[in-house]
Amino acid sequence: MKAWFKSGAPWVWLNGGAVALCMIMVVGLLGLIAVRGFGHFWPADLVQMSVLDRDGDRQEVLGELVRKEVIPARVARTNGYAVGEDVPLVTRYLIKQGNRDLGSDFQWYLDVGMGEWHYPENAIVVERREWGNFYGFPVALKEHGEVISRLGDEDFWPEVEARVERSVDLHKEIRRKERVEIGSINHKLERLRLERRRLELQGVSPEEMAQAEEQFAVEREALNEEYRRIKAERDAIYEQIERDSFDVETVNGMEKTIHLHNIVRVTRSNHLGVFGKLAHYMDRFWEFLTEEPREANTEGGIFPAIFGTVTMVIVMSIMVTPLGVLAAIYLREYARQGTVLKLIRISVYNLAGVPSIVYGVFGLGFFVYFLGGNIDELFFPASLPAPTFGTPGLFWASLTLALLTLPVVIVSTEEGLARIPSTIRQGSLALGATKSETLWKVVVPLATPGMMTGLILAIARAAGEVAPLMLVGVVKLAPSLPIDGNYPYIHLDQKIMHLGFHIYDVGFQSPNVEAARPLVYATALTLVLLIIILNLTAIKIRNTLREKYRSASD
Repeated sequence: MKAWFKSGAPWVWLNGGAVALCMIMVVGLLGLIAVRGFGHFWPADLVQMSVLDRDGDRQEVLGELVRKEVIPARVARTNGYAVGEDVPLVTRYLIKQGNRDLGSDFQWYLDVGMGEWHYPENAIVVERREWGNFYGFPVALKEHGEVISRLGDEDFWPEVEARVERSVDLHKEIRRKERVEIGSINHKLERLRLERRRLELQGVSPEEMAQAEEQFAVEREALNEEYRRIKAERDAIYEQIERDSFDVETVNGMEKTIHLHNIVRVTRSNHLGVFGKLAHYMDRFWEFLTEEPREANTEGGIFPAIFGTVTMVIVMSIMVTPLGVLAAIYLREYARQGTVLKLIRISVYNLAGVPSIVYGVFGLGFFVYFLGGNIDELFFPASLPAPTFGTPGLFWASLTLALLTLPVVIVSTEEGLARIPSTIRQGSLALGATKSETLWKVVVPLATPGMMTGLILAIARAAGEVAPLMLVGVVKLAPSLPIDGNYPYIHLDQKIMHLGFHIYDVGFQSPNVEAARPLVYATALTLVLLIIILNLTAIKIRNTLREKYRSASD
């Protein structure tokens, strides 16, 4: 036994077991998030049953089973339910019954007095742009208020699907005209206003101002004429999209009319087979990744958050990489070794341990208010008092994260430079190369994998940060992307959405906790997968560079 301990085998097995346990925990956590998050998009069957309320009255319920749990009967009795004293435990079911505009969206029901469960084939889920899902039964399809097809007609469901698809396409066209075409006109009008304001600030002569006013008037009239044309086209689409409506009925017999322009999709969950549900799942999952959020971020997609996160990480990487690499090269290759250098290194190491919220406060005070305010006064006086860079935005969020991850890049780059053997440096100098040529043509290329390691660690930390971003540029809802077709095309002053902050907002600030719960899991898994993709990309580049310079050195 002593020989076995001395051999070190127990410690090998202990480390191996610890690594295996960690891997099982990580995979299990990701699996739990995936099931609870991405499982949300699978169309659940609609169940109908009769239940007893607190007053003992019976009512019909239609909806999706979210989860069930067993609770002590005394809890149910405390809440007013008639449960016998001899019953120790009862089961309750959380049903998503939708119809938020008519009552409660999610409701708990006890199994005491609950009737038999049915799965009516004609039950439908109407996913709406406002008020969430509607659960009920179809009645008729109308055009201009006149019934054109009723449930039971042969062409009813094909007509419903075709007209809903038409309404969705028209809604996308309206959104494109409002955000792209009309947005471009508004951007150009704002540039004309700022140009006129600049001339006023420059104090040009009355003659020059009069000439400029004439030119501005011509351009403004052309833009207004284009706006009137686009607005007329948009209004015509509005008339088309308001043509159709859908009469539906709740499980309790209440009729309601839903205009098709407020419908995203109509799903007959109980009628769909496995392949139909799979197609529906892929459609909803694709919408989640590519569309904008709705209903206080509890419905729709997260594309602006994905785009904002990726854009911010890319801008941060562009800023932190040269700064960190140059700082590390100076500290390792040029700075004189001594007490001052040791203090600088200690300061760099300590910066890596500063709480991230401190960086956020510094970014808000120094970058946004001080630098941004001075930039506005120097370069954007025509926009004042409305700030351009003197307000939180993409650039300041990226710069704050660059400062936060700078110590990681410096340390990793220094370690990469330290791993280069001194014989390579001496050989280069012996062949007649200068110290500068040795550094930039021999040492730095060989240390590139170490630099990429620092960048990988920086990306992993920056993509998951939330606290500092709330102060320097990330907001709850920013559907307009920081990249568009308007000059200068990349708007670094614009506020963005971020996956990490989106998780915080949906999970802790949502007015509808149960509706937001699955989206928290889905968004969290999306953020993890995004970080993995970014890291794998950087690792691939690092390995390619490592093989390249290894073969060159051989």
